[in-house]
Amino acid sequence: MYSLIDYDYNLPKDLIAQQPVAGRDRSRLLLMDRENGGRTHHTFQDLTDLLLPSDVLVVNNTKVVPGRLFGKKASGGKVELLILDYAGKQKTDIRKDTVYSCLIKASKRPRPGTALLFDRGLSGEVLDFKDGKFTVHFDCDGRFEDLLDEIGHVPLPPYIQRDETAFDDKVAYQTVYASRKGAVAAPTAGLHFSDTILEKLKNKGVQVVEITLHVGYGTFLPVRVSDIRQHHMHSEWFCISEKAAAAISNAKADGRRIVAVGTTSVRTLEFAADPSGRLEKRSGACDLFIFPGYHFKMVDAMITNFHLPKSTLLMLVSAFAGREPVLNAYKEAISKQYRFYSYGDAMLIA
Repeated sequence: MYSLIDYDYNLPKDLIAQQPVAGRDRSRLLLMDRENGGRTHHTFQDLTDLLLPSDVLVVNNTKVVPGRLFGKKASGGKVELLILDYAGKQKTDIRKDTVYSCLIKASKRPRPGTALLFDRGLSGEVLDFKDGKFTVHFDCDGRFEDLLDEIGHVPLPPYIQRDETAFDDKVAYQTVYASRKGAVAAPTAGLHFSDTILEKLKNKGVQVVEITLHVGYGTFLPVRVSDIRQHHMHSEWFCISEKAAAAISNAKADGRRIVAVGTTSVRTLEFAADPSGRLEKRSGACDLFIFPGYHFKMVDAMITNFHLPKSTLLMLVSAFAGREPVLNAYKEAISKQYRFYSYGDAMLIA
């Protein structure tokens, strides 16, 4: 269970969702019994019947930054840039210039001192290149944050291959409860929730608690070691407020289920909880790598999407519900034409 190849599976390319279904909560939902691997098939709207009134639903309220920029060098060559470390830098920032770590695509690697030109008077200068990342100094006339919202593009996962103008990803690739800017990628299990579903769950008695983990670019990076125990997880900034910590801890002490929405919420809760399963107000860098053999102390059920082969996300789900049962569920989902990855369908493991 520690070999990378143990988490491989074959997925037909036509099952990789290129856009969400019409209506966030109309995706399909595979319910998997964590104890015996049993499976039943539903729609996401059925979640209001599948959760208990006593459940606590923990969501990640991170917001994707439109940090993908298209421009050109002062010399004329085209460039595509992606800001990597937005999280934590834009709070009440009203500076006219900022410095960020970025990825840059260009016909030739920009050297230090290279000037970059973008729309609406935004410019940049390459300061350094190290470990595959560029340090770029940006300058603009107004607030950098506002300018990004106007001219920036959502950094969609590389497996979504279509004309981005064909779909409004700035809306679709964002949860309805997203409020704290900082993510490079969306916590995609949350994309299925609509305001209607959330309201129905709350009316039923389900308590919805928000935490934050800013998903980083490392979520797209492949595992490059054959023994997964040698993999070093990327770190991502998280925050759990005093109110959220108290609500989750009290529910856990009362024996209520903690239902985490997405692997990001799972990792954050498990990283921040003490051995007894209690949380305190906390923020910092989360680098927890969960793979089979991990003992869960906080999360009782989870909602998640269908993940890439050989990914750390699939390993986390396998740790939660068992590698073979999860891969069997994936096999059945493929046979029933479920849609996979970020804009795909969902699983509830409970």
